Amino acid sequence: MATRVLAVIQARLHSTRLPGKALMQVAGRPMLSHVISRAEAVLGVDHVILATTGGAEDDALVDLAQRHGVSAVRGSVDDVLDRFHTALLEHPADAILRVTADCPLLDAEVSGRVLADYLDHRDAADYVCNVQPPTYPDGLDTEVFSAAALERAWREAGQRSDREHVTPYMRDERNGFRRRNVAHDEDLSAQRWTVDELPDLEFVRAVYDELAPDGARIFGMRDVLALLRRRPGLSALNAGIRRNEGLERSRQFDLAARGGEDRDTHR
Repeated sequence: MATRVLAVIQARLHSTRLPGKALMQVAGRPMLSHVISRAEAVLGVDHVILATTGGAEDDALVDLAQRHGVSAVRGSVDDVLDRFHTALLEHPADAILRVTADCPLLDAEVSGRVLADYLDHRDAADYVCNVQPPTYPDGLDTEVFSAAALERAWREAGQRSDREHVTPYMRDERNGFRRRNVAHDEDLSAQRWTVDELPDLEFVRAVYDELAPDGARIFGMRDVLALLRRRPGLSALNAGIRRNEGLERSRQFDLAARGGEDRDTHR
């Protein structure tokens, strides 16, 4: 029987570093629109869902998703893991593909490679990603996990960082999830293609201006790499911003709540 795959895009407008970024314009379209189109293009995905908060400020995200024909689930601001669980309850599936709305350069081929690896090994893997360790550009992050793994993480995970960032509990080797990682043959993890701060947005807009100024074409990683070889100065637009700063902050909160006891060394 075929595996039903649900792609869940998490998004909210209240962001500490760049508020409202999901609706900011890139090549004439809101950033979230690009992410939806790219998630829909991933081979093997059956259904795309937006997971956002119940706050009135995120009504605009729901409206945008509906204009794309995409349903939305709404829930807690900080407990994003619970939002994913709600998405699974309302749209039953065998596996979930997780992406975030701040990745308008998401490559459907790269995400499809992660999904294909999960499908090829689903009898022996609960969780497959391309970030443990990362070898693809930051912004092409893709995670696929079974419905059973999501259910278990939702039931057991207790730390703030585990709930806010959805998958740390699955990635922690102490919790016994069967994990796989899809690696690129060249380490490109120093490339920053996600949008957390204004310089990131400037970089992404510059890339779209070169490769798809009308926003209609879905280009991929190879196109961006070729552009950066021609115009290496573009990478300087957002140089120096660390990867996964939000997760680092959440873990520091957990550490303080535990009185300084560090339990994150195995993640």
